[in-house]
Amino acid sequence: MIKLVKGFKPLNMLIKLLDRVFEFRASQNAFLSDAEKPTRRMEHLPHDVVLDILSRLPITTLMQSKCVCRAWRSIIQSSLLANKHLSHMTENDPGIIFQSHWPIQNQYYFVDFAAYTEGNKILKKISVSTEHANLVGSCNGLLCFCNSSQIHICNPLTKDAIELPKLLRDPGEVGILGFGFSPTTKEYKLVEIVYQRRRPVYQRRRPIFSTHLAASNSFQSEVRILTLGGSRWRSLGMVPYRFIRQPSQVMVCGRLHWIFQPAKYKMENQIISFELTAEQFQEVPKPDCGSLDRCFYELMVLQGHLSAAASKAIGGLEIWVMKEYNMKDSWIKEFNIASFLPKELQHINASTRFPRSFFRAICGFKSGKILLEHRSKALVLYDPVHETFEDLTFEGAPNWFKMVVHVGSLVGI
Repeated sequence: MIKLVKGFKPLNMLIKLLDRVFEFRASQNAFLSDAEKPTRRMEHLPHDVVLDILSRLPITTLMQSKCVCRAWRSIIQSSLLANKHLSHMTENDPGIIFQSHWPIQNQYYFVDFAAYTEGNKILKKISVSTEHANLVGSCNGLLCFCNSSQIHICNPLTKDAIELPKLLRDPGEVGILGFGFSPTTKEYKLVEIVYQRRRPVYQRRRPIFSTHLAASNSFQSEVRILTLGGSRWRSLGMVPYRFIRQPSQVMVCGRLHWIFQPAKYKMENQIISFELTAEQFQEVPKPDCGSLDRCFYELMVLQGHLSAAASKAIGGLEIWVMKEYNMKDSWIKEFNIASFLPKELQHINASTRFPRSFFRAICGFKSGKILLEHRSKALVLYDPVHETFEDLTFEGAPNWFKMVVHVGSLVGI
């Protein structure tokens, strides 16, 4: 028998399974050492069966399982297992990455909701390859960080990391970044949308904001793109969009999505997508709901669908879901969430600058519950069936944080 690992239930279950599968071969393998037995067992199992078994284990279990033997290490590091494991992980509940802002800056934590049962969710501290960087987003288990003009991509669970060519911006330029994956070309790409910062020009002691752009009702931004593995950024020209900053970009159907304003002096918001294979922009129809024009709102993904969460004037959130991509008539109002203030923040006066209903919808779970974030300081689980709220706390969690949805994976860079 292979020695079991104390406190390592998933690996022990796998070992016991292999022992049962090959119990009838015990007499043939009696002369083998414990270190050789897992290799022999793996050799006798069909390769697709081995991949299927391993692809269903938590990522932390697989990383420790590499130490069992050389055969397991080779399989776990293969791209075949990485792709199969990722497909299973995307079917499960997602995880989240915390980037701590206070009391300690730039500490990173991972919560894998799919790996743990109710009431046993563990906050795992992870290390990344860069410090004092802004967390741009997550894609297929890879995190994108931007530090001044430098960009890093890393897999925080496998420790793979790469530094990309620097961003080359002219003085006064600012921009937003998007990070995504093209399922057609199997390429990871970064998209930077750059525009000139508005700067005050003082005239008779009164600041007048101006830009380097010609005076017109349109707003021009330059689009630059970098393919992972490439050596330089490419310019795709100018686009007449003013993009609104969000906590992270939204990736659906091989497209990155943002909210934008079609003109300088119009408050109406629209949704724009960038197709990563053809490298083209396309406007996406938004739902017919007045609140999306009157209030702050942002995009999110629910069960693989493009969704929009809008704050209501009376408090709370409306969540609209596009059931069929790029079809305007397929937008439906899936959730209508009432106002709620987490216990952790109830000591704050509700009449302060941030109202009690100021929270974001982060992601949805297979149970139907919605994860909400309040003021980057508290998490809440909302049950739409019973219309109840549950404060979600983790021991050792930061008091002030940024977070992104993250699916742990074996994907290498």
